[in-house]
Amino acid sequence: MGATKTDHFTEKQNEIATFAKALGHPARIAIIEYLLKTDSCICGDIVNIIPLAQPTVSQHLKELKNAGLIKGNIEGNSICYCIDDKTWKKFEKTLGSLFIKYDLQKKCC
Repeated sequence: MGATKTDHFTEKQNEIATFAKALGHPARIAIIEYLLKTDSCICGDIVNIIPLAQPTVSQHLKELKNAGLIKGNIEGNSICYCIDDKTWKKFEKTLGSLFIKYDLQKKCC
């Protein structure tokens, strides 16, 4: 069996792509912004702030959770979500290192 396309790239490149894909929908950005603003675990409120059907919101939450940007804990009949501090800091550092590589003094275009 051949290598997957992602095997041709570094772990860091794949990591950035995973984070970017997870944030690649405005609903997911809205969810992240809401979780950052509330700074606590949120259960049912997310469906109320996103103008999408509950199954669609659940799918977006699943994508964010699969990327490790949020985590969820079961509380009674619901799952409460919050930012995953460890992954969020890692994402900040990883993405920051990408921006640091850009030299503002270079003028290529």
